[in-house]
Amino acid sequence: MLSEAYDTVIIGGGPVGMALALALHDSGISTLLLEARGLPEKDEDPRPLALSHGSRLILQRLGVWPELSNATPITTIHISNQGSLGRTVLTSEDAGVPALGYVVNYHDLFKAMHQLLQVTKVDYLSGAQVTKFETNTEQGQVEFQYGKKDRKVAAKLLVLADGGRLTGQIENINYQVHEYQQWAIVANIKAEMPQSGIAYERFTPDGPVALLPTGDDFSLVWTVSPLMAQEILAQDDEVFLSRLHQHFGDRLGKFIKAGKRSGFPLLLKYATSNTSQRIALVGNAAQTLHPVAGQGFNLGLRDAWELASVILTTDVTTEIGTPAMLSRFHQKRQVDSNSGRIFTDSLVKLFSNDNILLKNICGIGLSALDTLPPLKRFVARRMIFGARG
Repeated sequence: MLSEAYDTVIIGGGPVGMALALALHDSGISTLLLEARGLPEKDEDPRPLALSHGSRLILQRLGVWPELSNATPITTIHISNQGSLGRTVLTSEDAGVPALGYVVNYHDLFKAMHQLLQVTKVDYLSGAQVTKFETNTEQGQVEFQYGKKDRKVAAKLLVLADGGRLTGQIENINYQVHEYQQWAIVANIKAEMPQSGIAYERFTPDGPVALLPTGDDFSLVWTVSPLMAQEILAQDDEVFLSRLHQHFGDRLGKFIKAGKRSGFPLLLKYATSNTSQRIALVGNAAQTLHPVAGQGFNLGLRDAWELASVILTTDVTTEIGTPAMLSRFHQKRQVDSNSGRIFTDSLVKLFSNDNILLKNICGIGLSALDTLPPLKRFVARRMIFGARG
């Protein structure tokens, strides 16, 4: 039954918002999770999610991981630079973990978390459209439509996990935005050679192209110019696969089958602060990154986990949502968030160009990394666990 007041209201019921709700359930902290959509169909969002081993540990603690039976392990990452001899191979042994990461379908993760929430004590409303929220020094208030009725609830803390859709209502939250003038094309791909646990990240002047092991095949994330994206989306499968083979190279033989293709523009967008009066931002509401190196979702999941740890170590009656609590959350996330943003943005800017000198320097850098095991371990563990390594 819906209450009139909660300790925490989470606006946005994607995987990051659901992770926070699951982390808080059965803790004595009353939580309401509001999601505008219902359970999406599988073909609505074909995006692959590259989960780091660190994210697997979080999902395991939340009880979600056992439900992800189709997760495909990544044991090796092969990184190369088109037009240069340099390359690096990172392995799970380099990082001291059983797998560098895992590839899951967005829908499968959403469904597993959605089902788990049905049996928790979290109040969870899907199809709840938030129309307005406001805060004062004592509490926040959220207005939303649910079941064709207008509802209103109060909370000590509001958490925005909605991708940033509603942050325009917060006066002192500002975003820095950089449009990459790139699109990502995603699709499932079958190659002559089946996947063997290797994820390929190949840098080109147009942007990186990644092939991630998924089942017996691969998930493609191909970065191209906006004009090229429209051409690729309009091509028939034979022309598309031939073009991809020419772009990627012959490491996997010919590409022989493609699933449904979709594309979306890429940008860097991050809030100058992830907190405001009685408000915390997590996931894409706090930062949206380029998909290179697969850092964005993992960073958002760590946002949720760290916020939950701060809430769970805070006095429920007096401290939730206070400036002191929000300051602790901000400090815990600042280094990891900034490092993830700078790392992905630098990769795009360094490698997505056709400058011969810079290309050769990047190639030498990849080769040098490949010959220095301590540095490989350092890089791999920070990709897996964030800035804390």
